[in-house]
This record gives sequence, structure tokens and C-alpha cells, in this order.
Amino acid sequence: MAPRTAVVSGGTRGIGLALSLRLADLGHHVYALYRGDKAAADRAAAAGGGRIEPVRLDVARPERVREGCARILAAGGAPSVLVNNAGVNRDRPFLDLDDEDWDEVLAVNLSGPFRLTRALAPAMRAAGGGTIVNIGATTAIRPRTGGANYCAAKAGLLQLTKCLALELAPDIRVNALLPGFTDTPEVVERYRLDDPARRADVLRTIPARRIGTAQEVADALEFLVAAKSDYVTGQQIVVDGGNFMG
Repeated sequence: MAPRTAVVSGGTRGIGLALSLRLADLGHHVYALYRGDKAAADRAAAAGGGRIEPVRLDVARPERVREGCARILAAGGAPSVLVNNAGVNRDRPFLDLDDEDWDEVLAVNLSGPFRLTRALAPAMRAAGGGTIVNIGATTAIRPRTGGANYCAAKAGLLQLTKCLALELAPDIRVNALLPGFTDTPEVVERYRLDDPARRADVLRTIPARRIGTAQEVADALEFLVAAKSDYVTGQQIVVDGGNFMG
């Protein structure tokens, strides 16, 4: 039997790599999309042992999404899983944000999932259905200083998740997964978690008193793509050690 196909945007680094590896372990052939870091893509392919196939694709460019998804469908057929994980930050105080800061963050974090889903969902539905998981952030439901563009994009992604869950049902389930502080190089650098005093300040806000791991985010993804979650759609699952309780 041919392996099931999965597509993970931003799937070669950080949380995205953990998600790609978990889907590969579950028996999927994973097309891991990346924008430009070829070295990270090569490492992901090696770590996947032939089950992860990096595909260079900038989700912010509509023509690249159309062309790349057409190639994926021709090579691997309709995916049973789509994970919209690609993201970018351009943090600035609101009055210092320029058009490029705003447009790039919205293009990757919100328009990217829209375009990938639009390109792949018809084939998924025609093949009998599947699961879409949008990777959000707790800043979608709790604002932070300096992140108006990112927070707005992630908040929009939550509403897109719910709209897709309504319109693609019953064939395709759509949910959002919201990681909190997660121990990846990008998060450590952005929040200065390598500074013991700064890390201690952050830990005081987390009831679990520790930073999460990418594997714990992958655990939640595993639930959302499994048959055990067949009655779960249009929902958001927060994985943050209790840092946010809405």
C-alpha cells in the first residue's frame, strides 16, 4: 500500500520539523515546505529517513503555491493531512510598523494557509476527505506589545479555521493548534530565554513552571489527525502549560 501523503508548510525547522517527523513516524510521506533555508531542508530530509521530502515553496507568493501544489498532487496524490505551520515575525511598536512589516506577516501567516488550503482541499475532498491543522499562537487570543501584525494574522487564522470547518465539512476536519512558549531556537532568541533572569520571569507566568517542547506540540497534532478525534472540528487546542486560560 502506498504511504499516505501529508503537507507541512514551514516543515523543516523548529516546531514544523517536529510535526513533519511525527507525521512521517505515523506512516505519511511528508512534503515539508520551506522558503529558503536549504541547509535546514537537507537536515530534515536526512532526519526523516526518506519519509520527508522538502519542497521549496514560498506560501506568500500565490503563483508559487499554485505551481508547487500542482506538482505535489501529481507526484503524491491528495494529502490526507495538511498542516499550515509556516510563520514569520516582524515585531515593531505599532507606530513603527511599515507596510512591508504588515504585508509580509499577513501574507505568510494568514494568506498562506488560505492559499494552500484552497489549492489542496478540492483534491482532498475528492479523495474522500482528510484533516487540516492550522498552527496558531496564543497571541491570537491574548495581545502582546510590538506584535500587532502577528497577533492580527493569528487571530484571523482562528476565524479562518472555523469558516473552513463549516464549509469543508463533513469530508475535511479543520482545527487550530496553539503552542505557547516552546523550546525552539527561534522562540529562545525572540524572547531572550537564554537569559536566566528572563527565563525565570517567563516561568512564573506558566502554571506548569517549564517551557514546552516541540514534541508536546507534535503529540497534540497526532491526536488531531487520528481517528480518535473524528468528532473534533472547528476547535482550538492550546498547548502552553496553562499560560493562557480563556
